[in-house]
Amino acid sequence: MKLLIITASIALLAYLGIVAFVYFTQDRMIYFPMREIEQTPRNAGLPYEEITLRTKDGLTIAGWYVHSTPEQAVLIYCHGNGGNISHRLDRIRIFHDLGLSVLIFDYRGYGMSQGRPFEEGTYLDAEAAWDYLVSLRGKDPRDIVIFGKSLGAAVAAELALRRPSGALIMEAGFTSLPDLGQKFYPWLPVRLLTRHRYASAAKVGSIRSPKLIVHSPGDEIVPYDHGRILFEKSSEPKEFLQTRGDHNGGFLVSGYAYIDGLRGFLTRHVRGYGKESDGGAGEKQ
Repeated sequence: MKLLIITASIALLAYLGIVAFVYFTQDRMIYFPMREIEQTPRNAGLPYEEITLRTKDGLTIAGWYVHSTPEQAVLIYCHGNGGNISHRLDRIRIFHDLGLSVLIFDYRGYGMSQGRPFEEGTYLDAEAAWDYLVSLRGKDPRDIVIFGKSLGAAVAAELALRRPSGALIMEAGFTSLPDLGQKFYPWLPVRLLTRHRYASAAKVGSIRSPKLIVHSPGDEIVPYDHGRILFEKSSEPKEFLQTRGDHNGGFLVSGYAYIDGLRGFLTRHVRGYGKESDGGAGEKQ
């Protein structure tokens, strides 16, 4: 009996040690920034400007403004939790070819941006991008499309809640970070441990902009049902685009179905975009 108690005590202490380790190191499990800029839009033959944004808390955030001529709308690109803006050229090319100028920025601590990432900080970084477009470039909010992938979908949702826009596109988004974390660590009290929430499912019903939720059943990181829940909880107008492939490469695997789905949504909902176009794929409810 004594041996059993000792064994159970050791196991409990080990478990509590793991819980404490996860709590204090969770930032390293959420954010995977890279500093080195490996390539620029110039490598893809795209015209661009290097820009700097200033956040409300005084940080300098680095980004690119990738021009499309003619420009049918401008897209704010909130990327995922790994790498930096230099790893997003394939998708930037797609948006450019759709007639969208793209403002892509690195969160604090990523690429050339100052600081260290945390939830509210990433929201302030996105706000700085919107403020730059409206205040310095004179863009009408109705011509701004907010796009986010994975973690960036949560950042994009918060930005759309704080600032008006012509449309919101959330790709491979999760309902909340604690919900997603429970998938990877079912044996831990993730919902109690997580300091960062990124609770998109609680926000999408209050966002008035037209919304496109994009998700693949083959996503191995963010389960497909997260995308469906985001869609179900979203207020109208909303559309759902089902793609193919995994979390990172699905947009390439889906090819024209993905591109036509984006084009159709933009045509239906963004002022002045492709009115001569006949639209594209997508489930509308």
